[in-house]
Amino acid sequence: MKNILITGANGQLGTELGLILPNAIKTDRMDLDITNADAVNRFVDKNKIDAIVNCAAYTAVDRAEDDIQMAEQINVVGPRNLAMSGAKIIHISTDYVFDGTAHRPYSALDMPNPVSVYGKTKLCGEFAVRNCANVYAIIRTAWLYSPYGSNFVKTMLRLGKEKSEIGVVADQIGTPTYAADLARAIVTVLPKLNAENSGIYHYTNNGVCSWYDFATEIMTMSGLKCVVNPITTEQYPTRATRPAYSVLDKSKIKDTFDVEIPHWRAGLAKCLEAIKNNER
Repeated sequence: MKNILITGANGQLGTELGLILPNAIKTDRMDLDITNADAVNRFVDKNKIDAIVNCAAYTAVDRAEDDIQMAEQINVVGPRNLAMSGAKIIHISTDYVFDGTAHRPYSALDMPNPVSVYGKTKLCGEFAVRNCANVYAIIRTAWLYSPYGSNFVKTMLRLGKEKSEIGVVADQIGTPTYAADLARAIVTVLPKLNAENSGIYHYTNNGVCSWYDFATEIMTMSGLKCVVNPITTEQYPTRATRPAYSVLDKSKIKDTFDVEIPHWRAGLAKCLEAIKNNER
C-alpha cells in the first residue's frame, strides 16, 4: 500500500500512527476540511490515496450536547466524505455508541443505543462509512490516552503533583487504551483489510477497571503520594451521560487479523515511561 492518508494527524492516535508510518500523508483540519466533499475528493485524487485512517473526530463529549451541528459535521459528514472517496478506510469509533446497561463485554454484533449527542453522532458516522465505503473497518475503542494532547493520564499526573487527595468515579467500568497499542493494531489490520472482512471491530487494551482503579494505578506506577478516593457518578455530574459499563469484546479483531492486545497495565507502564522520556 503506497499512499496512506491519516486525518486528525495531530491528535493522540494520529500522532502515534504518524510515528509508526512516517511516510504517510498526515493532515489536520488546517490541511484538509473533511466536511467539504469536493476538497476531500480533490485531495485523494491529487495524492493518489490508497487508504485512509480517519482519526479526526469531535470528541468534546459534554460540549457536543450544545454544539450538535459541529459534532455532526465532523463525526458524520466528514467520515461520509472520506468513505465516498473510493479509498480503503479505517474509521475510529467509540464505546459511547452503547448505553452502558450490559453486564458482559459488548460484541461488535450488539445493538448500539447511544445516550449522548457525541455517541449518537459517532454511530451515525459508522452508518455513513458502512453505506459509502467499499472496503472498510470501523474500530470502536475506549478511554484513549497517550503522552500527547489532553487525556485522563496526564490530568491525573498533574493533579497527583498538585493535590494530596482527589475523588475519581468508581462506578463507570471499562478498559483504558494506550494509543500506541491501538496504532500498532491499525497498522496490522490495514494491509489485511478487504471487501470480505470489512465490518465493525472492537479494540481496547485487555482487562477491566473503573476510572478509580485506573487513577489509583497511575499514582502507584508514578510514585505519587496523592490519595485517590472513590466517588459515584452522581457525585460528579456532567453535561453528557456516560455509559456505566462499556467493556468491549475484542475477539473478532484478534481472530480476523491476528492482532496483539496487551493488558491495560502494560500499556500504562509504556505510556508513563514515554512521558518521562519526553520530559528529559
